[in-house]
Amino acid sequence: MAQEYSKDGADSVESPRPFLSRSQPSIHPGLHPSVTDVPVTPAIDNSAYQSGSSGADESYFTRNIHKGGNNTMAPQSPTEAASGATSNQDILRRMSMGSPKMQRKDSLFEIDPRAANPSLSLSGGMISATFCIPYSLKYRKGQAWGLTSRRGTSALFDSFTYLSSDKTPWNHTLVGWTGEIDNSVDLTPPDTPPAAGPAQVVPLNKNSAPIPVDAFAQPAAPAQADGIHISQADKKQLERQLAHEKSGRTIPVWLADNVESDGDGDITLKDQARWRRFAESELYTLFHYKQHEPTNGRAERQAWADYYRMNQMFANRILEVYKPGDIVMIHDYHLLLLPSMLRQRVPHMYISFFLHIPFPSSEFLRCLPRRKDVLEGVLGANLIGFQSYSYSRHFVSCCTRVLGFPSDSDGVDAYGAKVTVCVFPIGIDAATIERLAFDDPGVDGKVAALREMYKGKKVIVGRDRLDTVRGVAQKLMAFETFLERYPEWREKVVLIQVTSPTSVEEEKEDSGNKIANKVAELVAKINGLYGSLGFSPVQHYPQYLSQEEYLALLRVADIGLITSTRDGMNTTSLEYVVCQRDDHGPLILSEFSGTAGSLKDAIHINPWDLSGVAHQIDAALSMSEELKRAMHSNLYRHVTTKDVHSWSSSFIKRLFTVLGSHNATIATPLLDKAALVAQYRAAKKRLFMFDYDGTLTPIVGDPAAAVPSEKVIRTLTALAGDEQNAVWVISGRDQEFLGRYLGHIKNLGFSAEHGSFMRHPGSTVWENLAETFDMGWQKEVMACFQKYTELTPGSFIERKRCALTWHYRPSDPELGAHNARECQKELEKTVGKAWDVEVMAGKANLEVRPTFINKGEIAKRLVDSYGREVGQPPEFTMCLGDDFTDEDMFRALNRSHLPQEHVFSITVGASSKMTLAHWHLLEPADVISSIALLNGGETNVADLGPLSVIEGHIPDQMPGEHIPDEVPGDKL
Repeated sequence: MAQEYSKDGADSVESPRPFLSRSQPSIHPGLHPSVTDVPVTPAIDNSAYQSGSSGADESYFTRNIHKGGNNTMAPQSPTEAASGATSNQDILRRMSMGSPKMQRKDSLFEIDPRAANPSLSLSGGMISATFCIPYSLKYRKGQAWGLTSRRGTSALFDSFTYLSSDKTPWNHTLVGWTGEIDNSVDLTPPDTPPAAGPAQVVPLNKNSAPIPVDAFAQPAAPAQADGIHISQADKKQLERQLAHEKSGRTIPVWLADNVESDGDGDITLKDQARWRRFAESELYTLFHYKQHEPTNGRAERQAWADYYRMNQMFANRILEVYKPGDIVMIHDYHLLLLPSMLRQRVPHMYISFFLHIPFPSSEFLRCLPRRKDVLEGVLGANLIGFQSYSYSRHFVSCCTRVLGFPSDSDGVDAYGAKVTVCVFPIGIDAATIERLAFDDPGVDGKVAALREMYKGKKVIVGRDRLDTVRGVAQKLMAFETFLERYPEWREKVVLIQVTSPTSVEEEKEDSGNKIANKVAELVAKINGLYGSLGFSPVQHYPQYLSQEEYLALLRVADIGLITSTRDGMNTTSLEYVVCQRDDHGPLILSEFSGTAGSLKDAIHINPWDLSGVAHQIDAALSMSEELKRAMHSNLYRHVTTKDVHSWSSSFIKRLFTVLGSHNATIATPLLDKAALVAQYRAAKKRLFMFDYDGTLTPIVGDPAAAVPSEKVIRTLTALAGDEQNAVWVISGRDQEFLGRYLGHIKNLGFSAEHGSFMRHPGSTVWENLAETFDMGWQKEVMACFQKYTELTPGSFIERKRCALTWHYRPSDPELGAHNARECQKELEKTVGKAWDVEVMAGKANLEVRPTFINKGEIAKRLVDSYGREVGQPPEFTMCLGDDFTDEDMFRALNRSHLPQEHVFSITVGASSKMTLAHWHLLEPADVISSIALLNGGETNVADLGPLSVIEGHIPDQMPGEHIPDEVPGDKL
């Protein structure tokens, strides 16, 4: 909720947000009279919260949305519900009516979520992160900033206002980018308001101008070559204004390169649109099933680096105000990496994420070069929400098909934790829309004017942004088909289509203006074929509408027509339902809209089926009043009860349910590559320990075929070539294999057979650490392995100097796994008790080795030896492995004396598992790209994002030797 502005004008932005202790003596926000003295739940009046009610039955929504419902008194207790009931079903029916007193007991969440969820140690604070703040900014040097409401995403902004109000118990803070800042100069002085503001656009009529013009404002000047310079004082001025806005506390994120900032906090903003470029050019288009032509990937690399760094700057800004126990809610596709970035730095943070646009099927997502980064970024959240079930199903499927993570209808298992996936169709502020539409004389006047203008005509209304996915062209073609096939409606029906400019960066760059030209051609064609000198069947207005004009248009409509080809949340459909409160006009809605799943009583159409759409237009125009009233009643009930307030509350409630059920589980976060690079550069002595199979190379069916690629060899060679690096490969492989494929790399150390043998960098001599140990156990193990080899076709035995391994990967998976369990039981009962050996189940193998030999002992020995070498431990230690044998290394590092911020223990692989490692990477390719960030090798596969975070800008040159792309548009 908004903080009060101090009289002395102190800068409260830098002061920490007040922490709400559990024993706070002051009145809780949820118990404030402004909350308890008004009805806060639909269909519950004041008598539910007050004793001695006056009996007033005032609805929560204006004009009593629920008027005409069942007025039967609800039972006040379970005993009263049972009294007079004729059956158990009757008791349940009575109790389900939800008496005010019983609902009051169940509404502890709304009053005090901390008391309702004591195990979560909530602070009472909530931080919402969205890409842009709700205001468009105008910069006036040395003066107050100009703030105007930002167009679009009104439902989302309404939810922030609701969470910041005293209707909720939350101390809410909104974090968002400033957006592109306008510094054009007004013709009139700032302190002299114009006679008519920008909101007073030309009224909607046949003679209206195609674009609204503000005669008092100068057109936006082209961007200055040297950017917009903003001083620290002006930044603080904006932060003060946003901190005390009546709609809630807002904290801006300033996006600029470090080279564009000076030591005094001043910044220079250049190419402001770059921060939205990757999201809107790559993600938005692909998520709406549109694919680019392939390129060499250079521009995408730059855009990705900006996207990565932008998410990192959001994380930094959030952590400036975060308190333990805060809830963090992240919104939409611009911030897909933010959940994991926050999880990396605060593992216990409570994080939810909601995607407001569609999520594509795996066939389309796989076309995105950064598909893994995007999915793993989102999986840092505890709860992920989508608009419709199909979007959530696509996401879960992608996590399994792209990442290999196990999943089900409830969510995704990722590294020992469950990420819950749910569907939450967002709503609108129905009460406010209804009040604005029906209680404003200005709207009433425009309604009367429009009805007079189109007297005797049926009015079909469409209002869309001029994006390709909004289906405006499909709508016009369907309307043309309707007029062709149903001639009885000619000159009796008019389509009023309003289009506003697109907000998507990708389509703003449509130099040929193809969409607008297509729409103009269709309008001209239809009016030419079916119009006359006195009548045009299509009235097209390419302009923004004022709020009054928009609501009036929705009120006079006989049909609302929405034909989007792919859409996340279409608020026009919901607003149309509210505005048709009295007239009950049918809603024709594309089945590809995100709202189609929740608006069951709308007329669903396929926008690509022009004949089908035309048929439904005719059916809607011919529909009886009784049917229209029945359909609209259900739609109206849904829209006014499942509003944006209900959406916010249900999303938060679900998050608490998830946190309560998985409170003790912490997922292994994705490797923080920026922290890795920063510590590497700060260290003078570094130790690297790599497993081989599944870490440097992928797991393959035949172990002999797991040879290192040229990329691996070049990367290890470059890394070991730095005299400050000690690089070791610690593997279960034998000496012969490691020496054959990697032995030629100078200064590379080896440990073979899980620590049985060591070969120091620069040496060719292998040290046998188990030469004094009795190997008589091998004869018994060999006999057991041979027995199960005969029982398992395709399996084979690998004999090492100090270990024996039975492989069954080529065998039938079920038979191999079954016989492996039986073999392990037999060995543990015999050899395991008679000898000092351990039986270990690996990935499609079973291995027996001496107990004192393991990778953990090697890791401990290496840390100690390098520490004694110069009198202090390594300042950077990186250890990577993929299976249970590598857990010994992670355990040894966790118990070591090394500072944990200097240690990067990383588990590799897509399996859902508990691990002692502090970080994770998905596959060997990610290992190579991460090493390339440090010291060369395959620099063209390195991720520019973390480097841009460290250096404060996109680096002009990567470390190491650049390898040209083999395929244009290859991995970024």
